Amino acid sequence: MTFRAPVKDQLFCIQELAGLEQIAAQIPAFADAGVDTAQAVLEESAKFNEGVVAPLNWSGDQDHGSWDNGVVRASKGFKEAYAAFAEAGWQGLQQPTEYGGQGLPKTIGAACIEQLTAANLSFSLCSILTGGAIEALITAGSDELKTRYIPNMISGQWTGTMNLTEPQAGSDLALVRTKAVKQDDNTYRISGQKIFITYGEHDMVENIVHLVLARTPDAPEGVKGISLFVVPKFMVNADGSLGKRNDVYCASIEEKLGIKASPTAVLVYGDDLGEVGAGAIGYLVGEENRGLEYMFIMMNAARFDVGVQGIGVSERAYQQAVGYAKDRVQSRPVDGSQPGSAAIIHHPDVKRMLMTMRALTEGARAMSIVGAAAYDQAHQHPDAEVAKQAAAFYDFLVPLIKGFSTENSVEVTSLGVQVHGGMGFIEETGAAQHYRDSRILPIYEGTTAIQANDLVGRKTARDKGAVAKAIAAQIADLEGQLAGRASDAGKKLATQLKAARESFLQVVDFVVANVKTDPNAVFAGSVPYLMLTANLVAGWQMARALIAAEDRLAAGDDAAFMQAKVATVRFYGDHILARVASLRDTILTGGESVTAMSLDAF
Repeated sequence: MTFRAPVKDQLFCIQELAGLEQIAAQIPAFADAGVDTAQAVLEESAKFNEGVVAPLNWSGDQDHGSWDNGVVRASKGFKEAYAAFAEAGWQGLQQPTEYGGQGLPKTIGAACIEQLTAANLSFSLCSILTGGAIEALITAGSDELKTRYIPNMISGQWTGTMNLTEPQAGSDLALVRTKAVKQDDNTYRISGQKIFITYGEHDMVENIVHLVLARTPDAPEGVKGISLFVVPKFMVNADGSLGKRNDVYCASIEEKLGIKASPTAVLVYGDDLGEVGAGAIGYLVGEENRGLEYMFIMMNAARFDVGVQGIGVSERAYQQAVGYAKDRVQSRPVDGSQPGSAAIIHHPDVKRMLMTMRALTEGARAMSIVGAAAYDQAHQHPDAEVAKQAAAFYDFLVPLIKGFSTENSVEVTSLGVQVHGGMGFIEETGAAQHYRDSRILPIYEGTTAIQANDLVGRKTARDKGAVAKAIAAQIADLEGQLAGRASDAGKKLATQLKAARESFLQVVDFVVANVKTDPNAVFAGSVPYLMLTANLVAGWQMARALIAAEDRLAAGDDAAFMQAKVATVRFYGDHILARVASLRDTILTGGESVTAMSLDAF
């Protein structure tokens, strides 16, 4: 089915929820990046993704490249598409102008990433990881490293990777054993093995810049002894030209459930296979033993982007399910509105599934774009206090955006298969690919449990729920606005939002009161806490969307879109926010049953 980027809904969120015009007015760096700019960029992005990237999604899943003696060839068409992506400047959209980027706000950039991932999740991963590597180097790299690597990464001439995981060290990075030995010329020789490296080897560009976690010989044990290094595939000469092949090679690529066209590499450092001698040559980023701190810059960027990936694949699955439901004729409507068989979109349960897909996707999109706006304010707003508050809000949102959007994507793509019925289980329809592709999203860049642990520990317990309760106060203010509206939809949503907010506050108090005295009870409910919190925050944004849509509808602005938005928000309140109460109960009273069974009984 033909993919169409959801430009109209993205622009609605950017204008009505993120307040891009206000950001442009308050932040000098974004003075020319108002809604008109956003519309122009998003429409051009849509044209590129619909015409160039999306057609490669199905073919890439079927013919997903190859590995041969260390050489990885990308899926057919990917190399040419990436060259076009780079030539059009999409890699540098959000990056600083001083390094060749366009300097646009994340509020616009996040919407473009959603379009890219909806068009082709496997293809999008290369540029997303490169963007994270750029951000880490900008934040922690020396001037020499920035000058040598960032411009060519922004231009799309080179790509970047993130090398954390090892066979014995998945999420527990304290177990990292890759070695880094300092040389007389202040370089380091890197040796070890890294696994699950997205686009760790490919033939789409001339060089790959690896960011690698490793330990120096005298480093302390645990995460405090990890350092970060730049290790290029090919060495870079003083004049910027490429030199000898470094001692890093791809031992294999993984056969995966989904995202098959994205090569997931096993990389071996220091097997004396390159032209530089034994041990890959690496360059220290920042200071020794602060590598995890620096890598978290990249990881935080990646976690936000993975959440956006979840929204993208959800949108793609939703569009396909709607198209199928409109075409597939099966059974008479239960209300007798048609005498014979009708398209299945007439059936109430199919409508329920499609509305669930739509509401979850639009709720997550609204939350992510508001999060992107908070990032822009945190990094660029001239008022230090505004920037500080925005940073706290953004930090709180990141685990929500990553966890909620990706868990939703599995539900949404599964519903997409269900809408297709038996045809959804057949690969030719493409519905199964979205389901398979989505399943990695709640896992990589930190599982949902890791996001939930972050939400409990760093984002709630550490400040005794201060940021959480500040968000709840804003929601309470909105409830008053909704209750005072003329529409029945607004009044009903005010009641629903209030009930969800009160449940949230009960859980926040439970977490703060028990995290030290009964940690098992708290962390047994950590993922439900994340899902409850994100559901509420997304519902808050959907409630704001209701007000904007009703006002614009009254003004006669795009009636069809605004009516659909109102209907979607109503469904969110009735069917998605309604989940909060059960989540609250599992958190407050269900912890003991999680841990009650003896280990031997499993």
